[in-house]
Amino acid sequence: MAFNLVKLCVGVDRPAELAAWQEDRMRAQSEAGRAAELVHVTRSTPRRRAEVLDGGSLYWVIKRRIQLRQRILDLREVVGRDGIVRCGIVLDRQLMLTRPFPHIPFQGWRYLKAEDAPEDIGPFCPDEEASLPHELRAELHALGLW
Repeated sequence: MAFNLVKLCVGVDRPAELAAWQEDRMRAQSEAGRAAELVHVTRSTPRRRAEVLDGGSLYWVIKRRIQLRQRILDLREVVGRDGIVRCGIVLDRQLMLTRPFPHIPFQGWRYLKAEDAPEDIGPFCPDEEASLPHELRAELHALGLW
């Protein structure tokens, strides 16, 4: 059974902000001549590595609600400038909108069983967010109108 991770997206108020931040990171890596990939570094490594890599995703909590997810491609050991070993969560570039799901604040990451994960609404598109707020789109989806 696949296990997902859930993580707070600190300093971000809307899904578009996370998307823009990730695009900036990818562009900076390309301009520096490095392979452009999304790696989110966290302090601890999931012990259930095999289950996370068996189709798991990282669910992002924005403003106390799970709102987005990204597929986890790999978990890598990353050594910081301070010499401390951390976990690099390699993410797929595609952001998926999820049905907004309340979540309390916490530190680090937590496991999220597949059956407890909110359902997808569809691929994230910054242009759509500007024209129709995520909360309204989620409500329309819940009513079967989106």
